[in-house]
Formats: sequence, structure tokens, C-alpha cells
Amino acid sequence: MTTNKAKTEDSFSATVISGKHSDAAIRAGGMFTVQCHDSEGNLKWEDKKHNLVVNAGLKFMNDTFFIGSGYGAAWYIGLYGAAASNNPAATDTMSSHIGWTEVTAYTSGTRPVATFAAATNADPSVATTAASAAVFTMNATTTVGGAFLTTSSTKGGTAGTLFSAADFSAPGDRSVISGDTLTITYTFSLDAA
Repeated sequence: MTTNKAKTEDSFSATVISGKHSDAAIRAGGMFTVQCHDSEGNLKWEDKKHNLVVNAGLKFMNDTFFIGSGYGAAWYIGLYGAAASNNPAATDTMSSHIGWTEVTAYTSGTRPVATFAAATNADPSVATTAASAAVFTMNATTTVGGAFLTTSSTKGGTAGTLFSAADFSAPGDRSVISGDTLTITYTFSLDAA
């Protein structure tokens, strides 16, 4: 008999029990790392925050890995604002994320690509964009409150799959001005717990 359990929060876990005496567990979770520099290159602030893998992201993982359908290797990072009173919810999707609005006040015409290096062959196995971080050059004064990972490059768009999102750590929302640069990496780990 096989039993699967999944819990969605900053990470998720699954347990598989087969036969009478063997069991295995897998834990998975992601983290956004953000640095904000001013126009002179001085570090203004930085943050590191575990994300919430939303239900649509969990389904996407199962469909692509176990079912082998709908896979596309393209990932993109986006920003959202005014998150202090609004946490990402497990039911959020790209077309429905009540309470948060995407920030588009940056110079690129699309969301920056999240380019993952090959995953490590270890426990945990880690895939990261650290070697090729997403860069946002801000072109207006605005508030940023969090970041998200999606399959769509369309800046401000509602298509594609929302995989994960995370509010920034306390103090939460941060003010950025034109000329500031946000550099964001995403790291995802799978652990045979």
C-alpha cells in the first residue's frame, strides 16, 4: 500500500510507505535571496526568505515529473508590491492572487529569466540560479514586498503557472527608487529526509 502526504507552507513534505517495513520521505523547499543596490552600487538592503510553493506549483511538479506532460524548462522571476498585510496563499495562481499586484517599474520589457545551473548530485540535491541572478533595474519609485517564480515571461501578465512566492522578511515592504537594482536568486532543494 502506498500513502502520499503533502503539506504546503514554506516548504512541502511527502511520505511514501510501501510494503511492511520500508519507507522514504522527501522534503522540498525554495528560497529567494534579494540584494538591493543604489545607482552607485552601494548595498542598501538584502533579504533571504523561504517561499511558499503554491498548489498550482505542486501540481506542476507532479504533472511534469511523474506524468511527463506540459513541461517547459523556462522559468522567470517577478516582483510584487505592498505585501506587509498580505501573504501568498496556497491557492494563488498567476490569474488569481488576491491582495498582491505585480511590480512592473523596471527597465526590462519582460520578467528576468531564472537560469538554473545543473542540480547537485547529493542529499540534498540543490538547483540554484546563483550563477545567473535575475536583475531588475528600477525606473520609478515604488514599493516591493516580495518575489515569485513563474513559467511566463510576460511582465504584468496573468498566464503561465505560478510556482512559488515569498514576502520579504521584516520589515517587509521596501521602498526602491529609480536607478536602484534588485538582484534575485532562487534556490530549490530536494532532501531525502
